[in-house]
Amino acid sequence: MSTTEIKFGGFGGQGVILAGMIIGRAASIYDKNKFATLTQSFGPEARGSACSAQVIISNEKILFPYVTRPEILMLMSQEACNRFLPEAVDDATVIIENDLVRPRHLKPGMKVYGIPATRLAEELGRKMILNIVMVGFFTAMTGLVNREAVREAVQASVPHGTEEMNLKAFDRGYEYGIQLA
Repeated sequence: MSTTEIKFGGFGGQGVILAGMIIGRAASIYDKNKFATLTQSFGPEARGSACSAQVIISNEKILFPYVTRPEILMLMSQEACNRFLPEAVDDATVIIENDLVRPRHLKPGMKVYGIPATRLAEELGRKMILNIVMVGFFTAMTGLVNREAVREAVQASVPHGTEEMNLKAFDRGYEYGIQLA
């Protein structure tokens, strides 16, 4: 890997920004010799409107912090899929929430991996941890950032008192991905 552009998309309230922050933090603080940038965008309504986080991970210093052609997409809403899929490179890795996203107009080389993250989060007791389930799945499917680095970033990033539940969510998503790989 030299430089990888990633776009996380969904709607406000799904934890899209936090997912991007965790991956960026894992790469830049807890993994070895990596740099990361994060930019974010969300609608004025906050909860329920479209939002995205753009992360760049590189082995070298990053001079331009904006994602122009994402190589990896993590999509948690149909609106995000419709909006961001055309921006991706032809051979992008596309990670989706199976129950909420149905990709259309895929480019010939795209690889799509899906997980029922909302259902898995509900099984763990809290629907709102679906983003952490997705982060675990992302980690397993991309291998971009070390698993332990991401676990450390999850623990450091979630609200105090929810660490154990969020680590279980991460592990559940990771295990689901390992079974698919």
